Amino acid sequence: MKLDGWTGVAVSRPSDGVLLITLQRPERLNSLTAGMKRDLVELFTQVQADTETRAVVLTGAGRVFCAGDYVHPDYTREQPGSVPEISGGHADAGSTYTGLRMFSHALNRALRSIDKPTIAAINGAAVQSGLSLALACDFRIASTSARLGSATLRFGLMPDEGGHFLLLQHLGLAGTLDFLLRNRILDAAAALDRGLVNEVVEPDELMPTALRLAEEMARGPQLAMRMLKRAVYRAAESGFEDAVDDIAVRTAITDHHADAAEGARAFREKRPAKFG
Repeated sequence: MKLDGWTGVAVSRPSDGVLLITLQRPERLNSLTAGMKRDLVELFTQVQADTETRAVVLTGAGRVFCAGDYVHPDYTREQPGSVPEISGGHADAGSTYTGLRMFSHALNRALRSIDKPTIAAINGAAVQSGLSLALACDFRIASTSARLGSATLRFGLMPDEGGHFLLLQHLGLAGTLDFLLRNRILDAAAALDRGLVNEVVEPDELMPTALRLAEEMARGPQLAMRMLKRAVYRAAESGFEDAVDDIAVRTAITDHHADAAEGARAFREKRPAKFG
């Protein structure tokens, strides 16, 4: 897969199997444009198919993870079509619906569709669609300077990128209503207490911690990990019978994979497994 040429995004390989994706618009607080969303959808699609990539770290350049969608300084509610972050959107109800489906929803759908472990290294504010990007990842490591919130109601707007669904997965019904309707913006400690992040570290430890986790994931049994990740997500959104049937189908594949044989040999020989 290509590492350069992405709109507003820098891509690198800091170690074997690990891909680092950095939102690269610090002068605009890494706010998302339609071009960035379009390219990120393609980038996430390539990540899924790329055999070199085993784990992904997503972060932001500068002091902010992502401040949400880009809103032009000239934007006013009285000027239909003056919000440039959704291509062709907000001129009327129909174009708003289409723009959301084709850009904002597609972005979070593409990120959640990656079967490989994904890690958000939250270096600062993660707001609105920036919060949803972080929540669409499997792990969230936050700097002590991180702030997480939606706060769309402050502008009379909705978490229209799918943030309400993602918050429900972490906070439950009561917690999500409290978070959204009261316009909560949580500091890192409060986000950890509520389960929105997995770990909080000092700013200079953020990237080393996120990369260590990514390297740990990259060393694991890839097929089983990806099958298990997808099974867990499906179980969260289905009933018990569907969940156990789904994991039985996946287990029938992973039990007969070379990684399972290597895991058994390593156990017998009392050594770390070396998965393919």
